[in-house]
Amino acid sequence: MVGFAAWVILREPDGSERRFGQGAPEITLQVHDRAALKRIARDPGFQLGETYMDGLWSPGPEGIRVFLDVAMRNFAPRFQRRVHPLVCMFRAVLEQGNRIARSYQNISHHYDVDEWLFRRFLDEGMFYSCAYFERPDMTLEEAQQAKCAMLRKKLVLEPGQRVLDIGCGWGGLAFHLAENADVQVDGITLSREQLRVAQAEAKRRGLDDRVRFFYQDYREHDDQYDRIVSVGMFEHVGVPNYGTFFQRVNDLLKDDGVAVLHTIGRQGPPGTTNPWLSKYIFPGGYTPALSEVMEALEPTPLHTTDIEFWRLHYAETLAEWYRRFQNIRAEAVGHFDERFCRMWEFYLASCEATFRWWRQVVFHIQVAKQQDAVPLTRDYLYADEAPKVVSTPPGEAAVRGRSAA
Repeated sequence: MVGFAAWVILREPDGSERRFGQGAPEITLQVHDRAALKRIARDPGFQLGETYMDGLWSPGPEGIRVFLDVAMRNFAPRFQRRVHPLVCMFRAVLEQGNRIARSYQNISHHYDVDEWLFRRFLDEGMFYSCAYFERPDMTLEEAQQAKCAMLRKKLVLEPGQRVLDIGCGWGGLAFHLAENADVQVDGITLSREQLRVAQAEAKRRGLDDRVRFFYQDYREHDDQYDRIVSVGMFEHVGVPNYGTFFQRVNDLLKDDGVAVLHTIGRQGPPGTTNPWLSKYIFPGGYTPALSEVMEALEPTPLHTTDIEFWRLHYAETLAEWYRRFQNIRAEAVGHFDERFCRMWEFYLASCEATFRWWRQVVFHIQVAKQQDAVPLTRDYLYADEAPKVVSTPPGEAAVRGRSAA
């Protein structure tokens, strides 16, 4: 461990200690059962999380969030091994086939966890995806609304248009678009709990005539829309289905349609999903490399009109989720159990560290049926109001990107 940029204190069950590394911060691995060390050494990517859930070790007073931040920053080569392309392909077929029936099961595994938990650690709108921190002093609620506003601008909406929200969650984005852009929104989800909550909220807000929710897979839905948006859902599609996904987007869009995809991605080459995360949190899930997304998108008739990387925004979002979860942890132990809470905090803290140190980002990919369906410059994204886009007659010069006063 020469060169390790922190003090690591390994505290054995008998109280003896060994120290490794140098510098700050100082983290502690308090071992309660020596079997944990053998298991972690054999398969750190899986066993670090599982042995923590099993209570075989604990962090010191710094807590699991700081422990994982330091560990993942310094030990990335031990956790992340370059995967041969053939292995990626094999695992994609085996683990990410995600046929319709399996997709329902995978989503239910995570998103049908008791609504009580999500209400307690998410923001008021129950947004369960990356927020957009335009200013460092933003609250989570403000940053989630900023995310919605940015998506609204990228969709270049007109009053009365029809929007499809693929993977609508508990309906927060659908409500935002209906209330702020005067559009009609259909949302689809594979979670019965999300469907129930979203439908009840639409009725409470008096929006049930303009916002509808369906228990459907994207491959089962059939209609025509002016706009399509998908936030935090593409991670559940699986590489073998990327082509099908983008073809469905193309088929569901009207001729002048625009779509925006918001998904976690990796800045490195294609890889595989961490086995602990796949087993306990997101079965069938995978965060793609941009090359994998574009390979599936390019054969479709859709024009790629904008790509943006959101870097540390998800790290800040996860940090706030972790803080809020810790505030209700004692209640959560009573509501679930200690093992579940260890799993949940390990999930939030480890994911935050991947965004800080392991090149995880969020991709925003905007596509359109026509090249001039959106402004030709990005000025409209930072203006108070999005511009109206008028199709340009053939042979005439197009003037785009002028925002409304």
